[in-house]
Amino acid sequence: MTQTDPNHHPEITILLPAYNEEPAIGNTVGILKKRYPDFEILVVDDGSTDNTAGEARGAGARVKSHPYNIGNGAAIKTGLRAAAGEWVIMMDGDGQHEPEDVARLLEYRDDYDMVIGARSRESETSMHRDIANKLYNAMASFVCKFKVEDLTSGFRMIRKETAMEFIHLLPNTFSYPSTLTLACLRSGLAIKYIPIETRRRQGKSKIKLLQDGARFFIIITKIATLFSPLRVFLPISFFFFITGFGYYIYTFITVNRFSNMSALLLSTAVIIFMMGLVSEQITQLRYDRHQNRP
Repeated sequence: MTQTDPNHHPEITILLPAYNEEPAIGNTVGILKKRYPDFEILVVDDGSTDNTAGEARGAGARVKSHPYNIGNGAAIKTGLRAAAGEWVIMMDGDGQHEPEDVARLLEYRDDYDMVIGARSRESETSMHRDIANKLYNAMASFVCKFKVEDLTSGFRMIRKETAMEFIHLLPNTFSYPSTLTLACLRSGLAIKYIPIETRRRQGKSKIKLLQDGARFFIIITKIATLFSPLRVFLPISFFFFITGFGYYIYTFITVNRFSNMSALLLSTAVIIFMMGLVSEQITQLRYDRHQNRP
């Protein structure tokens, strides 16, 4: 089948990272090509050991391939660099996302910097993953002071120029949506969530609950300290202060003295608070330098 004309510059690129998605990728690409013939359909094959690349190419997609499996986030970064469109729509190649929802994302591109599909309760997702997502959403909402409805959703639309500003922050793993969301929110960009229903994926999930769940938690904490350090340092400092002050009250009432443990806890609270202030200043300086870069 004829591939995308290299001289053609579409306004929209639909980017699908794929790893061993041979059963689903051809059908997904075929539906997208039929519904959105003017869009670039770009599949990044992340070192698949099956015929994922061939199925995608045969269905009419432009295909970029990694020589070996690097990671879902790495595939997204490769796709962002290669995308010809002004706007990039990211979606999974495993059949979870409905191609019809692409049009719903496009409705908001004039008013928002990034539009994200938030999975509703009707989506075909496992209970343990729903519980984990609620925890991640709560953490991200606290850090960003913004209601994050689906931190890990891989179905989103963003202007390529905007995404490229944060591409160096994106990890090579499945947690790139979390990083991209927090980076955009901390930078003051406008984000819109729209409810979507997802289907159960075709094939076996590549996400490992404990390993990737721990990685998501660490990455959320890292991004939080990178963009809003006081939102992390301040609660910890407050905990040590309350514990130290409470222990002081206890020892004063029981033995009428100020203990070494109280001094240690209160000193720790002050040190952590000061570290948070310094981190906040470093973050602001780094951000200002990035914003002023030509």
